[in-house]
Amino acid sequence: MKEVVLITGANGLVAKELSKKLEKEYSVRFLTRKKKNDNDFEWDIKTGTIDEKAFENISHVIHLAGANISEKRWTDERKKELISSRVDSANLILKTLQKNNIKLKSFISASGINYYGTKTTEKIFTEKDDPGNDFLSEVVVLWERVADDFKEQNVAERVVKIRTAVVLSEKDGALKKMIPTIKMGIGSPLGTGQQYMPWIHIKDICSIYEFALKNSELDGAFNATSPEHTTNKNLTEKIAEVLKKPLFMPNVPSFVLKLIFGELASALLEGSRASSEKIQHAGFEFKFPDLKGALEDLLKS
Repeated sequence: MKEVVLITGANGLVAKELSKKLEKEYSVRFLTRKKKNDNDFEWDIKTGTIDEKAFENISHVIHLAGANISEKRWTDERKKELISSRVDSANLILKTLQKNNIKLKSFISASGINYYGTKTTEKIFTEKDDPGNDFLSEVVVLWERVADDFKEQNVAERVVKIRTAVVLSEKDGALKKMIPTIKMGIGSPLGTGQQYMPWIHIKDICSIYEFALKNSELDGAFNATSPEHTTNKNLTEKIAEVLKKPLFMPNVPSFVLKLIFGELASALLEGSRASSEKIQHAGFEFKFPDLKGALEDLLKS
């Protein structure tokens, strides 16, 4: 009998791709706001309601739910939503498991590489480093804290937190947004372009979740970022190179991005490097460790 894995954030890019990898070996269920398929179960974070049938014979939860960080300006209301969508959602699952006296084999939670703060520096951060002191690092700290509650309150045997870099996919996210302007010949780096941009191929991030699920000795936080570091400028140039398009537009000035995005601009204009050595030492092998190879795979016609 297949073990049951419950995935939140059903409509997200990673959830969709990950479920395809897992469905041969696991019975995959989704928590979603609107049921569309037999393996969908509805929940509503704002009202605190959830279909408890989702938890029958469950072994694992992969918590991917969370409002898109870069989708809207960070108003006070939006900031609350960014935190609530991650923290309150996890708390709702935790309380439901406690209510039904269910113990998980593993609770695997998405997290963010922004744990270390959005600041351009030459330091390469590891999982031993302290969190930053800006809004995004605050979000991630709260996100991870509620994940740790599953183990501390004896609801899960282990907790794995995947500190995810920018996920590269031609289907969604940053890369999809960059492609059209570069194809039209008007793509350009943001700000100085020297800010580091931790990244990971969609296939590698899904493989990391599968690796965490299958390796019961894994516990704690892991950086999910490619071994090859890149800057915003280098990423833009590499995309143009793979697409065989010229880049001749000047960089987008920082003040323009700040006018358009407000505080959110900091996430576009600043960035640090993070080490993936811990997950590699645990036995994980990246299929796409270098940027050009990753882009060639994603952008092949």
